[in-house]
Amino acid sequence: MPALPELPEMTETGVRVAEAAALMAHLRGPNGCPWDREQTFDSIKRNTLEETYEVFDAIERRAWPDLRDELGDMLLQVLFYSQMASEAGHFTLADVASGLSSKLIRRHPHIFGDATAETPGAVQKTWDAVKREEKRLAGTTAKGLLDDVSRAMPAMIEASKLGSRAARVGFDWPNPDGLIDKLREETAELQAELPTAANPASTDALEDELGDLLFTAVNLARHLHLDPETALRRANAKFRRRFNAMEQAAGGREALETRTPAELESLWAEAKVATNTTEGTTA
Repeated sequence: MPALPELPEMTETGVRVAEAAALMAHLRGPNGCPWDREQTFDSIKRNTLEETYEVFDAIERRAWPDLRDELGDMLLQVLFYSQMASEAGHFTLADVASGLSSKLIRRHPHIFGDATAETPGAVQKTWDAVKREEKRLAGTTAKGLLDDVSRAMPAMIEASKLGSRAARVGFDWPNPDGLIDKLREETAELQAELPTAANPASTDALEDELGDLLFTAVNLARHLHLDPETALRRANAKFRRRFNAMEQAAGGREALETRTPAELESLWAEAKVATNTTEGTTA
């Protein structure tokens, strides 16, 4: 078995992480901060999600100083949870780090063991196989292929994971073209459920068809090796830029509110051309 990398007793990183952990313990202590002391796992869990998206945003903007700060905020979440767990006798930050190191070694047998995996795809298969064995030994093996895809994760991520799992047994679209056709089919089915004077809309039916359309779009992203969350956030940012340009061209928010739909469409077209020229795109 290849030797593990040689680690010094304490690096600068280790010193700084230990310092941050000690500060967190002090803030939660009797002479610490009243706000920090009253926090619970439930009270700060929303912060964890917010910090994750702020990391996303910094990466997308290539704002490296911001990313450094946001990663610090994310590390704060780990320190906070670990300190609260330590106080309750559940586990410590050292247990968290030790568990992570053990997992990295177990799931990289091609690095720390005798297995072979020379491509990213082979590495993923090895990782999944080790993960399944871990669950078997722990007695938590999922009965079905989709059972260990958490329902608690954001719906877009869940949809992507469900499609990936089903693809493992060949239940998948053969290529992106098939998904483009499926998008047209789902769009037509959604359109058929739109309300008319003779046929009021069924909210459940509309939601079902819209859900099918979104699920198909997410799986198209998977086939194209794109992250649908990143793609949508990019579209959101583009919309913000174009709408801001349109608002400025109109003379501000109040002036924009007085424009007719036709005038708004014209302003939007102008803003699209202006932002495309600035960004060097044609989208």
